[in-house]
Amino acid sequence: MIKCGVDIVEIQRLDNIQPAIRARFLQRVFTPLELSQSGTESQALAGVFAAKEAASKALGTGIGKVRWQDFEIVHAQSGEPELRLHGEALRAALARGLHEWTVSITHDGGIAAAFVVAQG
Repeated sequence: MIKCGVDIVEIQRLDNIQPAIRARFLQRVFTPLELSQSGTESQALAGVFAAKEAASKALGTGIGKVRWQDFEIVHAQSGEPELRLHGEALRAALARGLHEWTVSITHDGGIAAAFVVAQG
């Protein structure tokens, strides 16, 4: 079985979040490791955000049944993004027999896009 998900995000959307709201948003959506790897740069965060959305679509749950932080996008030393599942996302993936995940993230023209493939 192969599942896929794709998402795009306007990078400027993250820039336009009011500072007081942005801090809470970052803590709710991103894991400490994601924040340490991406910093507060909107382009990097938008790519990770898009990858989380794409992963939730590939899983078939969307965000809601699973939490944002149940999907963690980490970058290897090579820069390649990798998906780590936690909590309800991990349980849902195991129940669906999905155990291999691939993530691709790109940025261009003010847009961040991500494509996720899951295989079981």
